[in-house]
Parts: sequence; C-alpha cells; structure tokens
Amino acid sequence: MKKKLAFCLFSILFFLKGNAQCAMCRAVLESEEGQSTAQGVNDGIMYLMAIPYLLISGIAFAIYWRFFRGKKENE
Repeated sequence: MKKKLAFCLFSILFFLKGNAQCAMCRAVLESEEGQSTAQGVNDGIMYLMAIPYLLISGIAFAIYWRFFRGKKENE
C-alpha cells in the first residue's frame, strides 16, 4: 500500500513538472522574441492533457468506493 501511494505521489509531481510541447510547436515558439506565448501554449496543452486523466480517475474512484462500500455493508 505504501509503495502504491508513493508511486502515485511521485507520478503526480512528475506530471506537474513536465513540458508538453511537440517538436513543431517548440520550434515555432522558440523563434519568437518573448516567451509569453510559448508559456501560454504549454499551459494550454497541460490543461487539455490533465482533464481526461482527472475525469477517468474520478470515475475509477467512484466505482472503487461503491464496490468496497457495498461489500462492507453486506458483511
């Protein structure tokens, strides 16, 4: 159980620090003078990438909670 928790925390922290730009986006945005547009695009990509994972993990947690809660009440 402790290994799973440590892995989940490590994954979340690693996920938040990642850069999420493809090679073409990075090449176009690095040629720009100011890096504010590049940071905005990177933040947008991270936002779009995070939402499906949060939704799926929420659904999985609800299913998990309902299964073990029902199992505990039946005993």
